Amino acid sequence: MENKADDVTESGSRSASKSPGSDLLYGVEEVPPWYLCVILGFQHYLTAFGSTITVPLVLASHFCLASDVVGISEVISTIFFVSGLCTLLQTTVGVRLPIVQGATFAFLTPTIAVLSSPQWSCPYNAKDANLTLLPDPGSPNHQEIWHSRIREIQGAIMVSCVFQVVIGFTGIMGLILQYIGPLAIAPTITLTGMSLFEAAALKAATQWWIAIMTVFLIALFSQYLSSINVPLFCYSRGKGCDRLQLPIFKLFPVLLAMLLSWAICGILTVAGALPENPGEWGYAARTDTNSEVLHKSKWFRFPYPGQWGMPTVSVSAVFGMLAGVLASMIESVGDYYACARLSGAPPPPVHAVNRGIGVEGIGCILAGAWGSGNGTTSYSENIGAIGVTKVGSRRVVQVGGILMILLGCLGKFGALFVTIPEPVVGGMFLVMFGMVTAIGLSNLKFIDLASSRNIFILGVAIFFGLSFPHWMGTRKSYINTGSTVADQIISVLLSTSMFVGGFVGFVLDNTIPGTEEERGISKWRTQVPTGDGSGVQSGDAGLEIYDIPFIQKYLNNWRWTYFVPFCPAFMQCVCCKSRCCKRKNSDEESKENVVGSTLADNRFDLESEGNSNIAFAADTKL
Repeated sequence: MENKADDVTESGSRSASKSPGSDLLYGVEEVPPWYLCVILGFQHYLTAFGSTITVPLVLASHFCLASDVVGISEVISTIFFVSGLCTLLQTTVGVRLPIVQGATFAFLTPTIAVLSSPQWSCPYNAKDANLTLLPDPGSPNHQEIWHSRIREIQGAIMVSCVFQVVIGFTGIMGLILQYIGPLAIAPTITLTGMSLFEAAALKAATQWWIAIMTVFLIALFSQYLSSINVPLFCYSRGKGCDRLQLPIFKLFPVLLAMLLSWAICGILTVAGALPENPGEWGYAARTDTNSEVLHKSKWFRFPYPGQWGMPTVSVSAVFGMLAGVLASMIESVGDYYACARLSGAPPPPVHAVNRGIGVEGIGCILAGAWGSGNGTTSYSENIGAIGVTKVGSRRVVQVGGILMILLGCLGKFGALFVTIPEPVVGGMFLVMFGMVTAIGLSNLKFIDLASSRNIFILGVAIFFGLSFPHWMGTRKSYINTGSTVADQIISVLLSTSMFVGGFVGFVLDNTIPGTEEERGISKWRTQVPTGDGSGVQSGDAGLEIYDIPFIQKYLNNWRWTYFVPFCPAFMQCVCCKSRCCKRKNSDEESKENVVGSTLADNRFDLESEGNSNIAFAADTKL
């Protein structure tokens, strides 16, 4: 079989197929020099820095971790470690595209709903709590308090993500997508951002001027200065020397803004401009409030499965997580196709998408086992970085994954982020959660907004999704079915705004009469592969990049693999819309039968040279 990836370039890398007229510096299967792999790989994770640390900082108080700064640093390090591990897994045996896996907002709302139940509410957060009767933060008794809560979330994530593994590896993702449209997705994503406003407001309110300054700096770097390219250094490809110029402000607006705000807070602390009394407003802006974590944390600490103890499982928590799992899968499919387009790869065939979703589920199970307090999902941030840097090499992202595994073992690295002043974090939250909300609303571009039917569904879904969970938060005792398990399941689901809003939108959209064009289904199906033959393309070149490494030659010789939805030999007939058993005799015959897709990312328009403002957008997998 002919393989274009066998051609060796002057730098010793393999040449991957590129689209005609592509201006990519490196394709998916090309390997840049080792120093560029390190720099560009680390850059991918710096681009997603904001989303990565947001999750543990939001959940800290709900886990009863807020006063244990060393514990927070250990959870952050675990998230870094798991992110790198899942990235290697996805790029090697998953969808095999240069796409980063990281902490997701998917499980934030369900996690908060689970931990808001009476048996898991944090005693340190109670208004009438007598802190003198509670264990000292960081003591063994206090550690058991937050260990037990994170173990409950671990078990819920691991069990619920088995559902994602099954959906991916059985290939029934397309069946699910046939019944989900923009009017179900938009409320789900939008409510994820809106439901987190309280966490952002509480952090920002500790010193509003610092928070507003952080928001201003993020806006300055990401919007006003985004077109400025900063020359870095020369690198050689062959005989010449190309100067690497990067839009630093577009790639790292959150990181730069937080570092500058952090530095200003340090100057104000040293100058004595900030109060020294913990009870005064503005004290949280000081940079020395959590500085002891740098001394208490270990230099080296290897995260391992079950580090907080054996995960526990409750049915109510598992059902609560399922709402986020489904939306996360839909969003990840969009990321696969957007990443393929920008990295110069052909649209991923059905088997690659199925395998990517399944491996993502495995990644979430690993994240649960390691105790990150969260799952993992595909990041859209690094897709934007590919469009900007024109480097779509898979090896670059794999090197970045290895770096994150190593950094996750450095306890001081995770501890560094705990010292970020609270109002700086609050300013970042205001932008990140605002972006999540706006990205959810961007799905409305598919529907007819002049239709009173659509306006009714959208308004009811969003407002009901905000109102009812708010009421449920203080009325959980009203649910009394006679079964404790059923009461817990219903309470968690009805306290999760993204589930309530998405469910209302789904039911109304599928029951109120409306044309497919009016509902946005026609345009939506050109974006999402529904398994009904929509958007099918054939003859894509370079599909060998989606082959499973090391064992592909064996899979090609076994007939039964044609029926396995995640194997490259899997066939799906376009004519009859069903699986068929046509022997893969040659590379050309396989290309005529593989189903492609023209999916575009449903949150970002990446058509315009890949330079969309994606670098600082919050990861919105749900």
